[in-house]
Amino acid sequence: MERGELLFDGPAGARHTLVFAHGAGAPMDAPWMMDITARLAVAGLRVVRFEFPYMRERRASGQRRVPNPPKVLMSSWAHAIEHAIDDLDAADGQGRRRLLIGGKSMGGRIASMIADEAGGGGLVCLGYPFHPPGRPEKLRTAHLTDLRTPTLILQGTRDPFGRPEEVAEYTLSDAIRVHWLEDGDHSLKPRVKSGRTLEQNLAEAVEQITSFSSSI
Repeated sequence: MERGELLFDGPAGARHTLVFAHGAGAPMDAPWMMDITARLAVAGLRVVRFEFPYMRERRASGQRRVPNPPKVLMSSWAHAIEHAIDDLDAADGQGRRRLLIGGKSMGGRIASMIADEAGGGGLVCLGYPFHPPGRPEKLRTAHLTDLRTPTLILQGTRDPFGRPEEVAEYTLSDAIRVHWLEDGDHSLKPRVKSGRTLEQNLAEAVEQITSFSSSI
C-alpha cells in the first residue's frame, strides 16, 4: 500500500485521527463513505480512508472481486495504520494513543480483530456484522469477549446483521459499548414511517463518535 492510495480528510492538526475502512461491497469513495467522512471531518476528526487489495483490483479491472482472506485484510489494515501514524503530528510521543481505527461492516470487523495488537486509542464500528443475515447461529463475536481496546459500536435497531434482542444475549467485553440508532438498517437508514431520517441517524452517529474520541 502506497501513501497515494489513501484519502485524507479533516484538519491535519486534529487531536484524533480515525483510520476508516469500507465494507465488503462498496469502495472507500462510495456515497455513504463520502457522506460519513465529510461529517466526521466537519466535526474535527482527521479521517484516513483506504481500500483492501480486492477492492483496488476491482477498481483497476472493473470486475467484481470477493473479499481477500482475513489474513490479507488484517495485513492491509496494519499497513494503513502505519501510514496514518506517519501522518500524525506525534511530537508528544502520543501518536498511537491519538489514533482510532474502525470502519463500516466488514471494515470494522477486521479492525476489531487487530485492535489490541495495533495499540490505538479506540475502535469504532458502524454496523458491526455480528452474524450473516438470516444466520444468527454463525456468530462473529469470539474475539470480542476479551477485547481490551475501548470500543464504540453504532448499530441500527433493524440491522439484520445483529438486532438489539440478539446482541443483548452475546458475551461482549466490558470495553465495548453498543449505541443503538432508532430504526436504522445496516447503513443506519430508517424507514420513512418511523418518523426518523437518515440525516438524524448519521448526525447522532457522528456525535457519538466525537464524544467517544474526546474521552480517549
